[in-house]
Amino acid sequence: MMKLLVATSKTQGARENDFNHCVEGELIWIAPCCDEGDTSPDSACGCGRSFCGLNSHEGTTTALVAELPGFTYSDYAEAMRSSLAAQGWPPEAADEVARGLVAFTTGWEVGTVLERRCDWFAERLVPAPPG
Repeated sequence: MMKLLVATSKTQGARENDFNHCVEGELIWIAPCCDEGDTSPDSACGCGRSFCGLNSHEGTTTALVAELPGFTYSDYAEAMRSSLAAQGWPPEAADEVARGLVAFTTGWEVGTVLERRCDWFAERLVPAPPG
């Protein structure tokens, strides 16, 4: 079964500048950073610390490695193609992006929550503080 990244609220709040504007469980991707986000993951834009929802086109600072039963690579590539086109990215990049994300997730266990710090990704072990 294929592993994918989905939006999660798990561990949100472990960093003061966390945010989650995605739909829980929504497919997400690792979008390129702007110049400011590339310089610092804590920049105001937030792109250096976030993942982007394929449907909402919003960001989240936490990603969950998940398996979606019945969801095929073809489904994934089409979801990516549609999302990229809707966001103004070249839709012909969908297969390359999807392959890259599938390869990226193979190194992580299902259920792992990840955070991003520009080009560095790590398992987030710190639970969110009580709300």
